[in-house]
Amino acid sequence: MLTIAALYHFTRFPDPTALQGPLLDVCIAQGVKGSLLLAQEGINGTIAGPASGIAVVLAHLRDLPGCAALEHKESYSAKMPFGHMKVKLKREIVTMGQPDIDPVARVGSYVAAQDWNALIALPDVVLIDTRNDYEVGIGTFQGAIDPDIRTFRDFPKWWEDHKDEYRGKRIAMFCTGGIRCEKSTNYLLGQGVNEVFHLKGGILKYLEDVPAEASMWDGECYVFDGRVSVGHGLIPGDYDSCHACRRPISAEDKQRPEYERGACCHHCVAEYSETDRTRFRERQRQLDLAAARGEKHLSG
Repeated sequence: MLTIAALYHFTRFPDPTALQGPLLDVCIAQGVKGSLLLAQEGINGTIAGPASGIAVVLAHLRDLPGCAALEHKESYSAKMPFGHMKVKLKREIVTMGQPDIDPVARVGSYVAAQDWNALIALPDVVLIDTRNDYEVGIGTFQGAIDPDIRTFRDFPKWWEDHKDEYRGKRIAMFCTGGIRCEKSTNYLLGQGVNEVFHLKGGILKYLEDVPAEASMWDGECYVFDGRVSVGHGLIPGDYDSCHACRRPISAEDKQRPEYERGACCHHCVAEYSETDRTRFRERQRQLDLAAARGEKHLSG
């Protein structure tokens, strides 16, 4: 079994460019694949590989400035969920587009997975899902508010439009692994909300620690790797991914008239040009040829 490690850590990297090459080198040397994002505000990503290789990469990360306390969440897969290893430089490790946000300075109150049900059942607590619309569409907590946002950049405007509805309430927020809530709780505190909570470790930690029979989670959780979705116990779910837009699609979605394998689904039918579709179809053709040869195409 391969180990999958999801991680993020907010710290100050004065020169993330200097960290990029050495980090990529150690990942490749250890047979680790996945995607890591570096920015001046920290690091974020998911990697997979042999347990020994993941341990070496995590040790390298914790040796970076301010990263000794970096935490990660582990799950396991019989198949490698990534095609290659990428270490990218970004302006933000999770893009909110709010220059004054500083999770290092302060965030909301962390709530452990085993205490989450009791909190969100309280009548004066408003529960908000901070993820994108397509993620919410395949699973969320019972009673959660869906802001119906396409990207995290849309969250501040959504809050501005709806904040009066929640005046005087306590706000609880959650996301896949916890990183968005570091920023969204900082943002709400800056907007004058007095009590803000977030699920420590995110949905993934909840699904790992809380048994299905005690769960308030409905559906599956979208993940940004080849598994596409996971359920309780972090067992791979039933969703596939549209190879054009990368959104999750079910077996039923593949029966819809908008679906074309490798090129289109109902989510993205109006989002790409015919030139894009031609490119997607050629990519799918190359994937099929590689599979017929018993090989794995780099983009697969």
